[in-house]
Amino acid sequence: MPIDYPAVLNLKSEAAPYSWGDREVMLYALGIGMGSDPLNEKELQFVNEAFATSKPLKVVPTFASICVWGARPGIIDLNRVMVVDGERDITFHKPIPVAASVTADARIRGVYDKGKEKGAIIQNEVIVRDGEGDKIVTIASSTFARGDGGFGGPAEGMPQPHQVPRRAPDRSIDIPIRPDQALIYRLSGDRNPLHSDPEFARQAGFPKPILHGMCTYGLTCRAVLQTYADYDPSAFQRHRVRFSAPVFPGEIISINLWKDGNSISFEGHVRERQVTVAKNGQTVLR
Repeated sequence: MPIDYPAVLNLKSEAAPYSWGDREVMLYALGIGMGSDPLNEKELQFVNEAFATSKPLKVVPTFASICVWGARPGIIDLNRVMVVDGERDITFHKPIPVAASVTADARIRGVYDKGKEKGAIIQNEVIVRDGEGDKIVTIASSTFARGDGGFGGPAEGMPQPHQVPRRAPDRSIDIPIRPDQALIYRLSGDRNPLHSDPEFARQAGFPKPILHGMCTYGLTCRAVLQTYADYDPSAFQRHRVRFSAPVFPGEIISINLWKDGNSISFEGHVRERQVTVAKNGQTVLR
């Protein structure tokens, strides 16, 4: 059935309980490819708590994207075969702890109708709070429901994306994706068969399973961590990007970065296919 607009804007949930520990933190880091070089001690601090000398486990900032996996304001009847991630924008109010019991408040921020043949954009917001009620992160997300346009909602009013500089990038790095990367990443919560089942992927219009948008999001975080943040998670104040094309496991993502003060702009490309897969990216550092 079509999206019930504007009633869908009233969906919300409050104080849903969640928790995580070091296992989830390390599994997420492995899921975005950290630790592929077992002698890289800077990356080992995100995947190994057992250093011979005292080196506390660190949390990848974009762990926030799955720390309360499943938190949502309510159920919207969508064609799930045609649903993909569109955007993430996370604001970090304080460092993410290695282990925590938290609550999550979720609401619909907006729903936009691109047309019957063009799909719908659904924007959610999740606020994660610690045991004292203080904000840890605010997660703004958009979902592209490719099969659910034409419900009569507004077509305009979506926030404007960040514009990356037009000059040549200040730095560019290549991040290879393991062929089994999606199978590892899905263990952090997103079991959508689009990322693991070849037949389901073909039904959705893809030649084979695609990488999770949230895994691509984590890869862009890795790029900033290792270039301009000196592997310091507490340096992140905001991290946002739009997903413009699917990524396939086994590919190499080339990430171009531009530094302007504490603002790091970035875009991700798969050169082999000559396609931009992550656009309008920005990290704001403290």
